[in-house]
Amino acid sequence: MSTHFSQSANGRVLKLVTIDQRDEAVAALSPENQVLAANFKAGAGQVVLLPGGGDCAALYGMGAGKDAFAMGSAAMSLPEGDWEIHDLPDSVDPTLASVAWALGGYKFSRFKSTDREPARLILPAAADDAEAQAIVDAVFLTRDLINSPADIMGPAGLEAEFRKLAETHAAKVKVTTGQALLDDNYPMIHAVGRAAHEEPRLLELEWGNPDHPRIAVVGKGVTFDSGGLDIKAAQYMRLMKKDMGGGANAMGLASMIMAAKLPVYLHLLVPAVENAISAGAMRPGDILPSRKGLTVEVDNTDAEGRLVLADALARATEEDCEMVLDFATLTGAARVALGAELAPFYTDNDALAAQFTTSGTEVSDPLWRMPLWDGYDKEIDGGISDLVNAAAIPMAGSITAALFLRRFVGDANWTHFDIFGWNPKDRPGRQKGGEMLAVRAVYQTLKNRFVH
Repeated sequence: MSTHFSQSANGRVLKLVTIDQRDEAVAALSPENQVLAANFKAGAGQVVLLPGGGDCAALYGMGAGKDAFAMGSAAMSLPEGDWEIHDLPDSVDPTLASVAWALGGYKFSRFKSTDREPARLILPAAADDAEAQAIVDAVFLTRDLINSPADIMGPAGLEAEFRKLAETHAAKVKVTTGQALLDDNYPMIHAVGRAAHEEPRLLELEWGNPDHPRIAVVGKGVTFDSGGLDIKAAQYMRLMKKDMGGGANAMGLASMIMAAKLPVYLHLLVPAVENAISAGAMRPGDILPSRKGLTVEVDNTDAEGRLVLADALARATEEDCEMVLDFATLTGAARVALGAELAPFYTDNDALAAQFTTSGTEVSDPLWRMPLWDGYDKEIDGGISDLVNAAAIPMAGSITAALFLRRFVGDANWTHFDIFGWNPKDRPGRQKGGEMLAVRAVYQTLKNRFVH
């Protein structure tokens, strides 16, 4: 039973109108409703309620009629209740339009009640109910995890949510915590999280048929990032509850994969740590061993995400994988380059890069490929260690971070997503707050590759 969509047989009619259809649509209204619609231009998300009766209860603007996320404003701009849409543009996928509608009704209400319920959509006949439900469930999970404050979504809180996800889909879970990280050779995960009051841990989930292609998904789970001894300024620390956004996005992707029962063997890894300050905190100049056997000098304790990812990626690539994917809120440099809305990614696989980009366009989840520029690789070489965790040059920070991670994946078919995980302002279907980025594009690629 769907929870995000109405199960009613019928509801109030919402007529969708593109800019090109505006004049015809208004002319077909009664004279009274034509007056109400005089200023209706059919811009994306524009609504005109038609209380005067007739075949439809409202007009809704679809702009040029090409963007499914034009539907993202409907759930909160229409009155509460059940609605059915008429005249969806042929160029808009009905399942994606339904997802956009539901995402527009998201509210993080754990600590504050909402003023109203979203308007509920009766799914179009051509929409895939199960697919829409699974995607919306995964996005809501991701947003809820990121929006939760660090006092409840620390390493232990993230582990609890991880176990819930595994239980929902009958997946196997392994958690390596505290001293066991050192015993099992995850020294960098331990070093980053050892100063916090909640012990660091590596969360692992495995699901599916081992005979199917193995997909490893790794997510950065730094539940709060003070910067460590290289402490962040207050204005940069304020949003650091979202530094586990990579882990949240990785869990969202896993949720989609398992709900759709894709024919893959999934290995999900989330190193869950808090980068805190205490007597046990790692220091600038410390040299850390790693699971891969490489030594890393800590140049900056605020470049901690790549350290925990490196150990997790080393573990993921110890098995033969069809694909290795990591998601991380890794660098401010990526935001400077592409802003909050466009997710940069890195891979040496040209064909896969093209598939991700195409899928991103297909599902309105835009991506942009960035270069793994070999000329910068020497910038992460260490003087008294194999590597440093922060390059000396004050430029290309997202690229050098990606190059650092590449040292730990060997010859694996690997892609790194340096996402923001946050919407700084409201947009249709994408409210201010925690956000899933690049994941729907990746999921579509996996479907195209392993199902279609």
